[in-house]
Amino acid sequence: MTATMTPQPTELRGASADRVRVALRDGDPLPGGRGFAGLLADPLDREGPVLVRDVLGREPLFVEAAALDAETEADPTAPGAWSFDRTDLADPASVPAGSVVSASGTERVWRLPDPGPATDRDAALSAVDSAVSAALDDLTSSARPAGNDGSGGGADGDGGLAVAFSGGVDSGLVAAAVPEAPCYVAGFEGSHDVSAARDAASAMERDLRVVEITHEDLRRGVRAVAAATGRRNPMDVAIAVPLYLTAEAAAADGFDRLAVGQGADELFGGYSKVVDPAEDPRVDADTVRGARTETVRTLPDQLERDVLALRAAGVEPVTPLLDDRVVAAALALPDDLLVGGDERKVALRRVAAGRVPESVHAADKKAVQYGTYVSRELDRLARRAGYKRRMDDHVGTYVEALCSEEKPAGEGRS
Repeated sequence: MTATMTPQPTELRGASADRVRVALRDGDPLPGGRGFAGLLADPLDREGPVLVRDVLGREPLFVEAAALDAETEADPTAPGAWSFDRTDLADPASVPAGSVVSASGTERVWRLPDPGPATDRDAALSAVDSAVSAALDDLTSSARPAGNDGSGGGADGDGGLAVAFSGGVDSGLVAAAVPEAPCYVAGFEGSHDVSAARDAASAMERDLRVVEITHEDLRRGVRAVAAATGRRNPMDVAIAVPLYLTAEAAAADGFDRLAVGQGADELFGGYSKVVDPAEDPRVDADTVRGARTETVRTLPDQLERDVLALRAAGVEPVTPLLDDRVVAAALALPDDLLVGGDERKVALRRVAAGRVPESVHAADKKAVQYGTYVSRELDRLARRAGYKRRMDDHVGTYVEALCSEEKPAGEGRS
């Protein structure tokens, strides 16, 4: 370490100041770890402090919108002008992923790598296996010792790690790495996710704690998610509410961290729209890898929502499948290790085969808003409150009313 690398006071999350300095100097988008954001007080080769956010936006970061306007001459790095929590600011604007923000303006310095498809299929699969193994080993080693009740923490108030578990390959891999951690799933009675999680937990011989969502939980969750994320559109709300309620239950049990499988669908080709992209209007690309890249580029926006919702519920998210090593290995996968016929996430399923039962690594998974019935029940509540489907965006209108001071008509019904 040179003299110029001596640590200085910083306010960073996710990585050390030294690691971020070097990544900034070298333009390295994947310097190790699971993302970073915050204030870097003394960057190399730059004058004055800067705000930074990693290439995938795995750590949310906000700045007062006025501070981004060059005409105001406001310093976005000044105390009170930025925060990890958007509710701290009067008019928060997201720092773009991969960017540096300073008094001089906003500069995109890191871009998602595009290594091209690996030509050696076996080597590509081995690279994913090694990367996932390393990331899960880190998760295992960072898990706190079990509490007095053997739960991995929580019951005796010492904190600890729990797992958000939907019964699919992503959460199954994460859960397998921390066998003492309890698994949590949220959903309405009879929902796909609750049923799948119960089956998978039984196959893995794991403790599963089911959070059965009620309509009152749903209304309360919508308000909490909207307040934390600033988003009121039905899709974002329906995705984030099950995460929020899962995390809330884990926090109530005394856990302060929640391991999640976020990022696997985007990185490994988990969406149906990547299977035949040339015929799918939901993507612009006409190749599997191109469509996968489009989904990866949606991660900063999605992760901001999910992280803010989880933190609002009282836990810190842990995302081993978004480790830089996993990201780098996934980006190099050829088409046939992303999609094979109707099978998606081919490489990840192959890696999981030795870690979880076949019923888990081969399981199909529904999108969380549908698998938990949250979207269905939100629509039902909207119609009961008088917002009929013939209206434009009837669910969105209901959510707006739900988040306002006045309760929408009919809200009191269960």
